Amino acid sequence: MSKSIVVISGGLGNPSSTSLLGSQIGESVASELASAGVQADVLNVELREYAHDIVNNMLTGFAPPELQKIVDAVVASDVLVAVTPVFSASVSGLFKSFIDILDPRSLEAKPVVLAATAGSQRHQLAVDYAMRPIFSYLRTQVMPTTVFAASEDFGGQGLAGTLSERTRRAAREVVLALSVDEGTLQADSDLGDTRSIAPSVSDTANPNDPLTTLPFEALLASVQGSRS
Repeated sequence: MSKSIVVISGGLGNPSSTSLLGSQIGESVASELASAGVQADVLNVELREYAHDIVNNMLTGFAPPELQKIVDAVVASDVLVAVTPVFSASVSGLFKSFIDILDPRSLEAKPVVLAATAGSQRHQLAVDYAMRPIFSYLRTQVMPTTVFAASEDFGGQGLAGTLSERTRRAAREVVLALSVDEGTLQADSDLGDTRSIAPSVSDTANPNDPLTTLPFEALLASVQGSRS
């Protein structure tokens, strides 16, 4: 038994932190599948390499041969990892354009891991308010755990801390989803509490920065101090 994992990255840079995040999530999913006794092949797709073809497809309605191969691979994949940089509080135009050229019914029920990158932790909710509605509309099976990475989350050893934990958790959710669908994989259904590995913005919050999100206790102490 073998599974195919396709990672689509909407980053524009080279090298791209978006592509790095996507490839590491893909490898994490493959590793979890291997632990369940399932071989997996990972295909990493950088959409910027097909930018002109994507535009031509939108204008003409027909995909050039190389782009069609990518579309076919995405549709035929067992697992899709979708990663985009956050642009103007939403997904990148390149990422959305690629999604728009797909048949709206082609991804139905497919397990999907959503992930995004940005320069600041302030954009982490973009995954839920910008990405999740798109893939819900396409009737995909979006994994409960999403992955967001800010610039400081990348170090010399790649992903670190809670980000690494969330990546592994999302991968285990994929294995669980496939095991439920097929009844053949052995998956650990005890995933624990998502809140225990949620990104902790307050750890690096700057109380002098009014745009930084502070924990409730700090906000309450600030309000009480101003009244005394």
